[in-house]
Amino acid sequence: MEPILESVDDLDGRWRPKKGRETISFLENTVPAISRESIFTAAKSILSQGINPRSATDNQRTGLVVGYVQSGKTMSFESVIALARDNAFQVAIVITGTSKLLLKQTDSRLRSDLRIDTGPRRWMPFSNPSEDDAEAISSALRGWKDPQLPDKLKKTLLITILKNHTHLENLSKLFSTSDIDMKKVPVLLIDDEADQASLNTQVADQDQSTTYRKLVELRKIFPSHTYLQYTATPQAPLMINIIDTLSPDFVQVLEPGTDYVGGKEFFNDELNHVREIPNSDVPTPEDPLDGPPASLMEAIRVFMIGVAAGLRTGGDGNRSMLVHPSELVAKHMVFFNWTKSILRRYERTFNLSSDDPDKVALVKEFHMAYQDISKTEERTLCSFDELLPLLPYAFGDTRVSVINHKGEAEVDWERAYGCVLIGGKTMGRGVTVRGLTVTYMPRGIGAGNADTIQQRARFFGYKKPYFGYCRLYLEHSKLEAFQNYVEHEEHMRGQLLKLQKNSSPLRRWKRNFILSPSLRPCRKQVLELGYARGSFSNKWVQPDVIDIPDSIIQINRDIVKKFIYSLNLIEDSGHADRTDFHRHKISRGIRLSQALKQLLVRIQVFSTKDIHDNIGLLLQLERALEKNPDEVCTIYQMSFKIRRERSLRDGGTISYLFQGPAPVRPVERQGSIYPGDLKLHDADDVTIQLHTIDLTEGKEIVKRNVPVVAVWVPERLAAGWISQVQPAQEE
Repeated sequence: MEPILESVDDLDGRWRPKKGRETISFLENTVPAISRESIFTAAKSILSQGINPRSATDNQRTGLVVGYVQSGKTMSFESVIALARDNAFQVAIVITGTSKLLLKQTDSRLRSDLRIDTGPRRWMPFSNPSEDDAEAISSALRGWKDPQLPDKLKKTLLITILKNHTHLENLSKLFSTSDIDMKKVPVLLIDDEADQASLNTQVADQDQSTTYRKLVELRKIFPSHTYLQYTATPQAPLMINIIDTLSPDFVQVLEPGTDYVGGKEFFNDELNHVREIPNSDVPTPEDPLDGPPASLMEAIRVFMIGVAAGLRTGGDGNRSMLVHPSELVAKHMVFFNWTKSILRRYERTFNLSSDDPDKVALVKEFHMAYQDISKTEERTLCSFDELLPLLPYAFGDTRVSVINHKGEAEVDWERAYGCVLIGGKTMGRGVTVRGLTVTYMPRGIGAGNADTIQQRARFFGYKKPYFGYCRLYLEHSKLEAFQNYVEHEEHMRGQLLKLQKNSSPLRRWKRNFILSPSLRPCRKQVLELGYARGSFSNKWVQPDVIDIPDSIIQINRDIVKKFIYSLNLIEDSGHADRTDFHRHKISRGIRLSQALKQLLVRIQVFSTKDIHDNIGLLLQLERALEKNPDEVCTIYQMSFKIRRERSLRDGGTISYLFQGPAPVRPVERQGSIYPGDLKLHDADDVTIQLHTIDLTEGKEIVKRNVPVVAVWVPERLAAGWISQVQPAQEE
């Protein structure tokens, strides 16, 4: 019998998918026992937020599924596909990346993990289908409309297709010209690496890029479908205009398994697994290098220690090294020749007599590599004397390959245990490198797009059993970029997890992130809307526009008054000749979390610039509290005995908020009685000044008792941020 679906839950608008034979089979045959519950729970949550396949009306839903790089996103969408089949989805389409290597990898894995070729024939698979497949597709869809046909004989179409406008157009034609009415036919569309190629790269020119247009056309053919965007770098899908058809409605953040090793493990404070490539070893147009750099040779020796150690314990699977020098094919060949010659020289030298000076010197170099590995790997690493005889065999069982459009199309993993892969874009996003332990990447950050940089992190993955052998060799700017990205990624995931937990609509979420000034969130071609960015460091942050609506002023008065009552303020000390304008109340050691919650997140600002600055300030302070919940701040109630006056200018601004030093002259006595408001802050802690001013035009006071909050951010709390306010979002 077909599974019985529960009705829509009135509380959260989700339907309840039921686990059936396909899901059970997938979980039992493919997913490790320790991960089955979490994989199924995530799949159920994802599918339940999409369309209900039993609904009487057509609908379309777009979801964003975010995982870490190499963390198991494929297994996630396989589980969603299996669950979709159990719940009467008739079509499942996986739009893979732009490379044939990735298409073949995905298609092969789907067939294996879903047991398409060996299990019960409940699937009808196609890869890049053509018009010759039209009749088979129509036949499968007709089967779902036949009430006499048992459920087990109804076949779900499983289509893998290259993310290419020609293939997308062909698929659209297949379904639009079939004799089947697609209304109320539930379809699951999965866009793997959704931030790549799918988005409109001509949006700034009020046009549509070809692949984007064909993808939109394909979606229109399926009136009832769930479209899932899978990616590890969601910046672009999140920052496109929310009225775009590809803008997601909901989000699911995937949690990796226990053996996953990612940015937090590689780029922590110790950097035990990371080595910086010296500038002298990085080839440039001015200095292309006339021979292999010392750091490359070191990386190869470290890799070969791992290969020998792996052979000693059985040589299961593979041990790999990835060399990613450039996108240019010519440079791939340079590094290929260098790597081949290094390994040949090492192999020849190890065949020399034990007392040969060259062999003695090389053995010492390998011993240094062994000592490096021994700092992070104790469990499986034997003594160097035991490992040394295995090195000649390790050289013989290691193959060097160039993987690009002019070299090999894919890796032959069965040819050798040790694999050194040299390439660029082809070895980038989505491609799994088996047993990757050593990565050598002597290239900078390029355009500085955060998502592109992170997608090169093929060195992440389920590596905990052999993490001790893993090493990254990175150029300085690339190393810094990865460190900055990890902080950005964790902050972004934290925000998305809150949305997911609260079942909040993603379209209402304000796009605000912590991001280093050295990085851009994504390529600018896909963004129709701009964004503000900044970083406050040893700087006062205060609103520019002070003349704001009376209703907002009253709200701010109440907030400031209530906050002041919660403090134990005392009059500050200072020169006896100070005027009342220079006398303030102060309270030190106030918890920053209290000031943030009771004051800073509540105070309202008015202008676009002030809104962006306020968002950036809050992001920096929230980041500080994430690192240290016990952060404190100092509060000043400025000029509490008498209100200062400030004259209004055009646009609602004032000439200057802060009171200057007294006296001003002579210069040698400047500030001797009062240093000026600007200097009233702690050196290393946040300082908040609460000003209350009267606004004047000419000699007339036009607004009284206007509260203004100024915040000093010390250098140690500096952080880059970006803020994007979308016009279509509800306030």
